Amino acid sequence: MPSLPLPLPHPRRRLLRAAAVGLLSTVLLAACAGSGGGAPKADDGKPVTLTFWAWSKGTKEVVAAFNASHPDVNVVYEEIPSGTAGGYAKISNAVKAGNAPDVFNVEYAQLPDFVSQGAVQDISGLVPGELKAKYLPQTMDLTTLGGRTWALPLDASPQAFYYRKDLFDRAGLTPPKTWDEFRTAAQKLKQAQPDTRIATFFPDDPATFEAMAWQAGAHWFTGRDDAWSVDLNGAGTKQTADYWQQLIAEDLVRVQPSFSQPWTASLQKGETAGYLGASWGGGVLKGTLPDAAGTWAVAPVPSWDGAPASGMVGGTTFAVSKNSRKAKAAVEFATWATTTPEGIKARIASGTSSAFPAAPALVPVAEEAFKADFYGGQDVYALYTDAAKSIKPNWQWGPTMNATNNALKDAFGKLTQGGTVQGALDAAQQSTLAELKNRGLKVKQ
Repeated sequence: MPSLPLPLPHPRRRLLRAAAVGLLSTVLLAACAGSGGGAPKADDGKPVTLTFWAWSKGTKEVVAAFNASHPDVNVVYEEIPSGTAGGYAKISNAVKAGNAPDVFNVEYAQLPDFVSQGAVQDISGLVPGELKAKYLPQTMDLTTLGGRTWALPLDASPQAFYYRKDLFDRAGLTPPKTWDEFRTAAQKLKQAQPDTRIATFFPDDPATFEAMAWQAGAHWFTGRDDAWSVDLNGAGTKQTADYWQQLIAEDLVRVQPSFSQPWTASLQKGETAGYLGASWGGGVLKGTLPDAAGTWAVAPVPSWDGAPASGMVGGTTFAVSKNSRKAKAAVEFATWATTTPEGIKARIASGTSSAFPAAPALVPVAEEAFKADFYGGQDVYALYTDAAKSIKPNWQWGPTMNATNNALKDAFGKLTQGGTVQGALDAAQQSTLAELKNRGLKVKQ
């Protein structure tokens, strides 16, 4: 498979740089003050022991492979809950207490929040241009704020639709190419198999909804004239919200927490026939349903007009905490984990990860290491590659995503009790604006 260049349009780069420089200047100054003016601390000498917190699938195997090949740097790994399940709170509390790990994983959406709190180090001096060039431009833009590098990207996470081929065949369905076709397929599936639904709306995981709004052309955060504009009610978001509200109201999808026991049970029983996820979801699904090998397949996520289009669901970076005095070794480990064949192979060969590497040259390595028998031998990485090419440009995460996501989760949790998707967005809009103002950031309304 050829490498994936995925060029990024210049307007997006200019927008992100201008927004980051102008809008994060206040919080970045505070962050730099908390990390020695932005200069990484020199390592005291080797051998070096690094502490590392993460939850991504395959991480344990990556750490073991690194330690086996790097006698002068030893990584001590601690698995923590995923970010939305308490991992971010654990990291934030550790940073405040002064006992944070040297390096930790953080998703793209949460990185600006950690930067604004001064919780991570500016690692620009340890990330030369030739290293940046190894990553997808989209992922480097999401780890660059104020013209400075705050993390190294692990993966890109374009959307994908995983579905039970046998259940679709039984109902006479093919994977839908548009969201209108998806709704029609949901109706036909429910009619043919009354106890089965086509997919699930995750009330506890705003990232999935955010990716769908992103795919629809929404822009939640925009920076101009030294002020943040927040728009959780634009046309793309409203279109997405109305669509999912209708699916929920007509009982065409389930509403269950992501990766929960009820969700897993519904998949095992054939009561849920599809999963709207991301590239990394292929490994998660495989690890969750080992007995279902051969019954699942992967298709491009539907779009509004049938043309390829994708947002990103999650996606992970390696950040160095402000407390660490071992930034050089931490970046060495993160670089190895994200840009070497050995690092990517260790993660994918674990059998639990289908991460799509942020370094395009390593996509063939991941493809070769991933055992696709669960998907009937389908070339899932070819599909991920096409999906990655269709990631919509010009999306920007804000510096208060924790407040945004918490408000969404609280309101989404009431969807089965009379709450609405639009009501959740309204609440999140207000919470986001309030938090921006609370942090002293300018808001343009």
